[in-house]
Amino acid sequence: MSADVAGFGADHTEARSILPVTKDWKNSAERPSSIRNGMSVDVEDYFHAEAITRHIGRRSWDRMESRVVQSTQRALELLSRYNVRATFFVLGWVAERFPHLVREIYAQGHEIGCHSYWHRLIYDLTPSEFWEDTRRAKDTIESAIGARIIGYRAPSFSVTKREYWALEILGELGFKYDSSIFPILHDRYGIPDHPRFRCHYGNEDRWRLTELPMSTWRLGFVNLPFSGGCYLRILPLTYTHQLFRSVNTRDRQPVIVYFHPWEIDPEQPKLKVSLGSRLRHYTNLQSMAPRVADLLQSYPFGPLFEIAGQS
Repeated sequence: MSADVAGFGADHTEARSILPVTKDWKNSAERPSSIRNGMSVDVEDYFHAEAITRHIGRRSWDRMESRVVQSTQRALELLSRYNVRATFFVLGWVAERFPHLVREIYAQGHEIGCHSYWHRLIYDLTPSEFWEDTRRAKDTIESAIGARIIGYRAPSFSVTKREYWALEILGELGFKYDSSIFPILHDRYGIPDHPRFRCHYGNEDRWRLTELPMSTWRLGFVNLPFSGGCYLRILPLTYTHQLFRSVNTRDRQPVIVYFHPWEIDPEQPKLKVSLGSRLRHYTNLQSMAPRVADLLQSYPFGPLFEIAGQS
C-alpha cells in the first residue's frame, strides 16, 4: 500500500484552521424514523491502556500476559447475544500478533477500524510520526482481513485543538471517518466547544473526513460525558439511561457507545500503578459487562460507518 506523504514533514507541525461543517438530523430529510445508535469496541490489551502503560512502558508489552483474545471473544459473545453489529477499532500491535482474532471479528459481520499501532497519544507525536504509525497500523489490519478499512479512533481521544492536522493526515491516508474527538473539558483530552454531533472536515478536491464526536449531554454551557469507558463503569446506570434517552429524543441524534475488552475482564492482573491510575482502570470492572448488556437490550445499535453515512 502506498501513500503520498508530501506536506507532513517538520514544517507541518502547526495546526491549520480547519472548520467543521455540521449536519443536524433534526432538520434533515435523512432523519431516521427510529434512531440507531453506534456501538464500538476499542480492541487493546489491559496493559495498552494509558493508565497502565505510562507506568510499565511499551518495551515490556511482549513480556506481559496477554488477555486480548479471550476478552475480545467475550465482547463478541456479548454482542452476538443481542444480535448487534459493532465497529471494532483494532490496535495494529494486536492485529500483527493475533491476525486470527481480527479475522474472527470480521467474519462475524462487524466493522473493523484502526486504533493506531502503538497506542501513543497523538499530541505526543509529530505529524510524520503520526503518519507512519497510522499507515503501519492500517496496512497491518487490512492485511489481516483482506479488506479496506475506513474508520479511525485515536488512543485516549487524543485529538485536541492543536491536533487538527491529524484529521488531514487521516483523510490523505484514505480514511472516510474519524471518532477521536470528545467535546468535553478533561485533563488528558477534549475540545469543549467542538460540535457535539456528526460534522465534516476537508474539501472535495483533496480530502474529506466525517467526524463522529463522542456522545455528550448538554447541561447549560457544559457537555457531560456518559456513553462509555470509565463513565459507563463508574456513573450510575440510571444516569446513563436518562442522558441516553435525552440525546435520542431531545437532540434526535444517535449515541456513540464505546468500551474496551479489558473492561469486561475483571480477572485481569492487577498491576502496581498510581492511585489515580488504579481508580481509572480497575473501578467496577466486574459490573461493566452487565451494564453493556443493559444498553444492548434497551436501544437499537449498529456499526459506526452507518452513522458516518458510509453505508
